[in-house]
Amino acid sequence: TSEATTPALRGNTTRIIVIIQLFMAKTNELFSEKDIISYKIAHIIKRDGRIVSFDKDKITDSIFCAAVEVGGADKELADSLANKVVSMINQIYPQDATPSVEEIQDLTERILVQNGHFSTAKAYILYRDEHRRIREGKDEKITVQDNIPYKTIWKLFTWNVDNSCDTAKKLNQQIKENTIKNLIKNAENVYDKEIEKVAKKISNNKSKIRLIIVAGPSSSGKTTTTIKIGEALEKEKISFITLNLDNYFRNLAEHPKDAYGDYDFETPEALDLPLINQHLYDLLEGKSIKMPHYDFKTGKRSIDKKEFKLEPNQILLIDSLHGLYDELTKSIPNSMKFKFYIEAICQIRDNEGEFVRWSDLRMLRRMVRDSWHRGYNPTQTVGHWHYVRRSEMKYIVPFINKADYIFNGALPYEFPIYKNILIKQFPEIIKFFENDPKRLDAYIRAKRVYKLLSEFEDLDNTLIPKNSLLREFIGGSTYKY
Repeated sequence: TSEATTPALRGNTTRIIVIIQLFMAKTNELFSEKDIISYKIAHIIKRDGRIVSFDKDKITDSIFCAAVEVGGADKELADSLANKVVSMINQIYPQDATPSVEEIQDLTERILVQNGHFSTAKAYILYRDEHRRIREGKDEKITVQDNIPYKTIWKLFTWNVDNSCDTAKKLNQQIKENTIKNLIKNAENVYDKEIEKVAKKISNNKSKIRLIIVAGPSSSGKTTTTIKIGEALEKEKISFITLNLDNYFRNLAEHPKDAYGDYDFETPEALDLPLINQHLYDLLEGKSIKMPHYDFKTGKRSIDKKEFKLEPNQILLIDSLHGLYDELTKSIPNSMKFKFYIEAICQIRDNEGEFVRWSDLRMLRRMVRDSWHRGYNPTQTVGHWHYVRRSEMKYIVPFINKADYIFNGALPYEFPIYKNILIKQFPEIIKFFENDPKRLDAYIRAKRVYKLLSEFEDLDNTLIPKNSLLREFIGGSTYKY
């Protein structure tokens, strides 16, 4: 949408919703559908501001495409629903009015819901967003983002829609109405059930599996999820030990340092790959190892700190940013591995209808966690994030198709928590980067996330369970990290 027309269009959309609420009850009393259809709409406003001829068939086609996605095949029904959309438009707008494309799409969603086509309405929302992204030439289409399969994204988005948390507005409403407690409980239950499902899958193949790898990008929730998988394995009577590969980071001073004093420790080579492979091989051979320990606050590694040994009936459980990267575990045959991938697959739209970037959610997590756990202030985390994304796109995303299981680590109520913790720091973060052209990426990122957080209500973290994945980042967990 052009910047010049966007505010007016958004204002019109808001007025439409109010008018609809006032007139909907008397719609059928005022006009019959046949009579209303006779008042044809002549023109509409395109997203770029152009005025073009109205074509009802485009509404029919978009509804039909959405219906096909959920198993529908009735083109006549799609046409009938399109007629209802036109009927509603003609009720709301005066003669010679020119509605926008966005307004027509908003009304189409409403007609689908009011006529009981809930599945098609959900598909239409996805269809609408995907085609918007295609028009704008964006890479991250709704169907597949960062190599995550469409079915996974669809399932998660559907859950958010069903639980009224697919938009910032709906989430804020739950906070205001104090129903957020139920959402938190339901979301935590879904997460726990997925953990149990993974444990069952491992249990069914325990005769073959010796190494479980929990992989995923930065701040996706690997550590807590690894702990919870361990708990679920115990219930399945599966013996295991956990090896934390974070302890295999090389000393910080060994990594490249940029002009701002920042180190790039996001690549696989930041880990001692030869030592990791030797220790993995030795453990599966029944030998003892002495694991190092890495101190994130000092950036230094101590060697031979903890002795480990894997018994013949035990499974080794590891979590690592680069767990799917072949060189990390090349000493172990693939037939002995179970590769689990976790990503914060956030399916929430902001007030402009844009889906929130998963990487923005993870950056917020890391801003909070690193401030209390790793000696990094939030400004440093924002400035460092370009290293994170560059490494993810090169060393993580291309290998997702090697995972045996893909898992969602996002919780729908996180943004109000981060607003409460971080919102006051963002003006200073933005100011820090705004006059440095070499840090333009950090400036843009900080402004975008600040605007996003501003759309949410505050939420106190006392409502969050002590064993929640979220506690890995905000603190107060029953688990030791």
